[in-house]
Amino acid sequence: MADMNIVCLDLEGVLVPEIWIAFSEASGIPELRKTTRDEPDYDKLMQYRLAILKEHGLGLKEIQATIEKIDPMPGAREFLDALREVTQVIILSDTFTQFAQPLMKKLGWPTIFCNTLEVAESGEITGYRMRCDKSKYTTVKALQSVGFETIASGDSFNDLGMIQASKAGFLFRSTEQIKADHPELPAFESYDDLLAAIKAAL
Repeated sequence: MADMNIVCLDLEGVLVPEIWIAFSEASGIPELRKTTRDEPDYDKLMQYRLAILKEHGLGLKEIQATIEKIDPMPGAREFLDALREVTQVIILSDTFTQFAQPLMKKLGWPTIFCNTLEVAESGEITGYRMRCDKSKYTTVKALQSVGFETIASGDSFNDLGMIQASKAGFLFRSTEQIKADHPELPAFESYDDLLAAIKAAL
């Protein structure tokens, strides 16, 4: 039954460009290009990013100014709309509520579960709080525990848990390395192909 399904999608790299890469280009700081595609340890990655921001005196305001200029990937809004016509969709992201809001507006306000930043009055990002440990995998398992079957898609190391734990899981615009390491996971490059695969799995 299609109404017992929930599709869980990653955000960055799947529906919108990578926020940190966009900010790296806007700020001219190449070190900020590193993402979860490069570093599987999320805490290590975030501590690295926060140290660079502090060193350069950059805070939330500067990052939000870049995010305001980011548009969803071509076809992402249409893909999401078409998917939401046939099933329920939740975006599971390791990004932060303070980053996600302008992007959710451009995507038609889908549901997103993400994390939150700790921000000082000065605007300096002092830390972050994860919603839960292994947030994507944990959320998928929780949805399954209340009677839903999950279908998941993402592009990075931190998406593998939710993809492998779901009844159907797909890589989307992933890296050659992740695709080579996981030949058992169908990998797609176009929204039409991903939409067709998800519909077939419903």
